[in-house]
Amino acid sequence: MPRPPRHSVYVVLLDPEVIHDRRFAAANPQHRRGAPCVYVGMTGLTPDQRFANHKSGVRANRYVKRYGLRLERTLYRHLNPMTYRQAQEWEEELAESLRRRGYAVWQN
Repeated sequence: MPRPPRHSVYVVLLDPEVIHDRRFAAANPQHRRGAPCVYVGMTGLTPDQRFANHKSGVRANRYVKRYGLRLERTLYRHLNPMTYRQAQEWEEELAESLRRRGYAVWQN
């Protein structure tokens, strides 16, 4: 019997100051001035647990640890839960969709 889906994609709103980081800015030439800066990830934990881990330094992304403000649930809540493979695909799709809307996006 297959396991129920337990993975999630999530989006973290980053402080707009992150755009002044040279590496972050270089990865986001499409960023529309005034549009949000976000991190898009996937996890087998709940998004809340994963965000808490980032902020406490556990397997943390440096941008989320330093600039992470909160989860942006309206951007991902309707997608979860899903399988690992689906989460991999949706992480990429969600990041690209946000980039097309002018967001600055960091994604591993």
